Amino acid sequence: MPTLLILICLAFFLVKAAPGGPFDFERSLPEEVEANLRAAYNLDDPVYLQLAKYIGNLLQGDFGPSFQYRDYTVTELISTGFPVSLRLGVAAILLALFFGSLIGSVAALNQNSKLDYGVMFFGMIGISIPNFVMAPLLVLFFSIGLKALPAGGYNGGDFYHMILPVVSLALPQMAYIARLTRGSMIEVLSSNFVRTAKAQGLSTRTILLSHVLKPTFLPVVSYLGPATAAIITGSVVVEQIFGLPGLGRYFVQGALNRDYTLVMGVVVFYGCLIIVFNLVVDTLYGFIDPKIKQNR
Repeated sequence: MPTLLILICLAFFLVKAAPGGPFDFERSLPEEVEANLRAAYNLDDPVYLQLAKYIGNLLQGDFGPSFQYRDYTVTELISTGFPVSLRLGVAAILLALFFGSLIGSVAALNQNSKLDYGVMFFGMIGISIPNFVMAPLLVLFFSIGLKALPAGGYNGGDFYHMILPVVSLALPQMAYIARLTRGSMIEVLSSNFVRTAKAQGLSTRTILLSHVLKPTFLPVVSYLGPATAAIITGSVVVEQIFGLPGLGRYFVQGALNRDYTLVMGVVVFYGCLIIVFNLVVDTLYGFIDPKIKQNR
């Protein structure tokens, strides 16, 4: 709760500090009309009083009305866009986790080989190129060059329309997870209990499944919190590039239009999600490593 409160306060003052306002249009409104609008949305109150009222409304589950989407509340806009963002994010994190763990494990089992060097080379490329650069490159190659996949649009969540956005989000996190898995597995494979298992004549498959995998994935599990946060925040740009009707699109439009309540609502909602994901990751530690649970 203290973390969320600090997040709300920082985001609120940053939004207020941005130049312009929600009623700055190309054709300026009459002063009387603008004054009435500011009074209706409590924008003529002191900033500290606006913050207090906003937090009071949040405690009642009210994100407030949107300044630009006049027929919708922020809660309605979030409930409309979040299913798209959730589908995109879940698919990306599962893809990154599966292939990143698989590639990292293969690299660790073939340490210092050409395969290992090749995997880590492409992993470094994946880390170095952010998703807002990767997305146009994928569109250029697969949509414009090969004409194999659509370049944008949602089309009701059609499988082919989701491939490029999901891959754009997943590739950087896949590279991170692959490097983490490789480093952790190499360390576990050189530990004493693995040497003891080999000396007892256990097969390689039994050693990997029973003794190596759990401790290997501890750093990966701890990274899932930041990885989920990176995918959620990265979806803001990716959704805009591919024209997906998710929360990211509303966030960008809200920022451009100085829609204070919409921007704040998305920030608070994302903040809650990230805090919950980190809590889930901490809880998973106890199931993966019983010693941590006993110490707690």
